[in-house]
Parts: sequence; structure tokens; C-alpha cells
Amino acid sequence: MDGLNPRKVFSLLFIIAIAVVFTLSFGPGSSGFSGTGTAVTAPGSVATVNGKEIPLRDFATAWARQMNFLRSQGSPIPESIARQFGMHNQVLDRLVNTELLAQAAERHGITASDEELRKLIHQNPDFHNKEGQFDLERYKQVLRDFYRKTPPDFEQELRRQLAAQKMLDVVRANAVVSDDEVKARYEKQGNQAKVVFARFLPTMYADKVPAPTAAQLAEWKKAHEKEIKDYFEANRFVYQQPERIRAKQVLVKLAPDATAEQKAEAKKKAEALRKEIEGGKDFAAVARESSEDPGSKARGGDLGWVERGSWEPVLADAAFALKAGELTQPVETKFGVHLVKVEEKQAAQDKKLEDVSDEIATTLYKQERAKELAKAEADKALASVKGGKGLKELFPAEKEQPALLRFETETRPEAVETDSFTAEGEAVPHLGPAPAVVKAAFAANGPQVLDQAFPVGEGFVVAQVVERQKPDDAGFEKRKDELRGQASQAKQIELTESFLKALKEQGSVVTNTEAIDSVVGTG
Repeated sequence: MDGLNPRKVFSLLFIIAIAVVFTLSFGPGSSGFSGTGTAVTAPGSVATVNGKEIPLRDFATAWARQMNFLRSQGSPIPESIARQFGMHNQVLDRLVNTELLAQAAERHGITASDEELRKLIHQNPDFHNKEGQFDLERYKQVLRDFYRKTPPDFEQELRRQLAAQKMLDVVRANAVVSDDEVKARYEKQGNQAKVVFARFLPTMYADKVPAPTAAQLAEWKKAHEKEIKDYFEANRFVYQQPERIRAKQVLVKLAPDATAEQKAEAKKKAEALRKEIEGGKDFAAVARESSEDPGSKARGGDLGWVERGSWEPVLADAAFALKAGELTQPVETKFGVHLVKVEEKQAAQDKKLEDVSDEIATTLYKQERAKELAKAEADKALASVKGGKGLKELFPAEKEQPALLRFETETRPEAVETDSFTAEGEAVPHLGPAPAVVKAAFAANGPQVLDQAFPVGEGFVVAQVVERQKPDDAGFEKRKDELRGQASQAKQIELTESFLKALKEQGSVVTNTEAIDSVVGTG
């Protein structure tokens, strides 16, 4: 028999995913898993749904499938990053939702037929021989070697997943969309605008604000005592913090049960690496090549700012005794043998409000004056645009694209042109939430200057509508079928989420965080 390709075995899971799992990813509004309990369930399961356990191996397989899928799409996201973004919750959510639907299907007498089950299994190429035909022996081998399941167990699980899909189809069949709903969707989507805007931020004018005189500062402090106190409280961590260092490290790992010989070998390796660094080799390069700390290796060993209390005393004492730029001797802890380089030191601080009130008042005073300058410049620009000049003419981009579109800090106002957008939300493309700008843009009947400098975030925005499109009957007829499909899909998602929410509220979902962490790590 021809050999098995482990990467291909996942194709069966993709067939199941098409039938059930991926259909349960509800779109942009889905917030992922939110169970009804967090008590620990059986060690071999990641969750219990109304008494039915979801085995740890099923979650591990689904998690591996998710990672493989991302890799196949050209997105090799590290598992640690995927976990930070909550992808493990999405994987668990899909498994829980499938189980909830399977149980609901059973209660409603909805089952998958033998023929449906046979067809799904026989269509899978992983179970085919060289001639492309279903091969029973190969089927048994794949289940035994890769799924660790017997055919009856696998087929029962697959039958329940197919029943869950059927239950989902029943729910979605109720997504009937009226002509009025389709027309309302067009009225929203067909109502579009495109604008050009420029931002005037206080930071752009901060260097033009002189420090206050002693008299100005005293007067400002007297009138803004609350603001000064609030600023101090919000930034207390800046004024009151323990001694800390900004450090990099190279780690030679040791097992908890390492022998004296292994410890000596690790120390010898660390000493050799230290000689390389002392000989002129870049610390970051050594860390990337040789460090065994997965958390900092890719960053050249960078640990950021570290407080003394966050390290074992032996390592903290060695590192905190150094000056900036110095390197420790090899230091052994329970994690291994460390080489630490101190990049920067910061003494402990315990400043009181009265110690820094002048400093805070000066900062807030200059921020206030910079904001006033930003508003004055925005008003000046608005007057010029109303006088016939365009924002692109007044504020051309410094490079091919404005800094805002390059995700760089804006140092001066630059004209930014948006794509067309609708009035459905309160955000302007590239600008973000700006409900007043959206309202004014859609009050315009055609291209025009919006008649005020709008406060948006910390600064001000001047904008002009450059394109305006309104819905009409001809456009509606052209897009009616497309819009009906969109409306139907949106309603299906809404009904599915509502149905699953009710199942969770009426039932019991208990998760096992420790079991999940054993697969995806603790972050």
C-alpha cells in the first residue's frame, strides 16, 4: 500500500470544516467563545457541553488544523501570537457550537443518513488508492495511525457533525428577506461619499509653544488644580516606580533535573558566548543565534524594562550591580545559565505631587496652547478652502503617500483622500470615528467644503466632499440580486448567533482552561 502523507490527512477535516466548523465562524461581529462556566472539567477534555465532554485530542487536532490552514494561506503566524489574538477561543467556540447543534439536532430528531455518511467518507481522497477509488484498508489505516480512532467511533462523530450542519440549515432556512429589507440595504449602501481631509494635531505645533513664564505658570496652576492632580494619578507609575534596568539576555536552558555535568556544560557554553561578545560580536546577533529563551531570542534577547523583584535574587543582584553597557558573568537560575547585558538604568523614584506639579503644569499648559494653535491653523485652512483652494493644493503629501497612510507619525497637515464610504457607520476611512464629519458629508448634495473645523480626537479636521453618490432606481435594479444575497447572509448569521446564544443560556458549558493551556501554552 502506498504511504500516507500526514499533511494530506487534514483534508478530511477540511471537508468537515466546510460542512460544519467554518460555517460557524459568524463574521466580523463574532466575539469568540464565551462559556457559561469555568469550573474544571475532566482532565482529558477541554470542555463539557451539557454533560458531553469535548476530548482534549479533538481540540488539539482542531488547533493544529487552524495553524496548518494559516500556513497554507501564506500566514505562518507563531502559535504564541495566535494565542494572544484569542484564536484558541475561536477554535474552542467552533467545537462547542458544533456540539450544541448536534445535541439540538438529536432533540429535534434530525439525523444524517447512512448514504450521506458513506458519500462524505468515500469522496475523501485520503481514503483512496492509487487508482482514485475508496480503499477500506487505507481508511482503517488512516484512522488508526492519524486519528487514533476506530471506524465506528469516527463514523459516529462524523454523523453527529453532519446532523449539526443539518440543524444549522434548518435555523438558516428561516432567513427570509423581504423586498423592503433589500431596498433599505440599497438605500444605505448606495448612499456614498468620498472626502479629502487634513488633520491639525497639537503635536504638530508643540515646538512653537514657548515655556510659560513664572507668572503664567502660577496663574495656570491655580486655575487647573484638578487637571494637574488627575494627570499625576493617571501617570503615577512614571513618578513612583522601583529601580529598573533595560536589559538583554542570552539563555542556555537547563532541565529542572539537570545533572552537575549538564550544568557545567551549560556554564561552559555561556562563558564561550560571553567571550564572543567581549571580542566585539553584537550581543543581539549572539542572542538570535544561540539564546534558548523563546520569548526574547527573535528580538535579539531584548527583555525591555525589568524590575528587580521580577527576577530571582541571584540574577537580579548580578545585573543590577552593573553599569549601563556592562555584561554579567554567567549566572545560573532554575531556568538555565544567563548572560545579561544592561542597556540602561533607572533609579527608583518616589515623587510626590508637590515635587512634580510645576513639571506637569508646564506639560499641560503647552498641550493646551498647542491645541489652540492647531485650531487656529485649521480655521485658517478652512478659510482658504472656502476661498477656492483645494486641500491637496494647500497640504500636498511630503512623499508619494501621506504619512497617515504610511502608518508614520504626522509632523504636518497632509491631504488624505478616502475611498468611497457609506453613512452606515460613524467612521471615516483612514480617519477613524468622526460622526460629525460623516453627518456633514452625507448632508451634502454634491462636492463641497464642509463648513467647520471638526474636533476629532486630540486635534481638528478640515474636510471637503469630492464625490457624492445617491441611490436611484437604476442602481437598485442593477444590484438587487447581489443585495438580496447579502441581506440573506446577514440574517442567517443573526439567526445562527441568536439560536446558539439561546442554547448556551439554556444549557451548561464548562471549560477546562488548564487542558487548553496544555495545547496552546499559557501565553
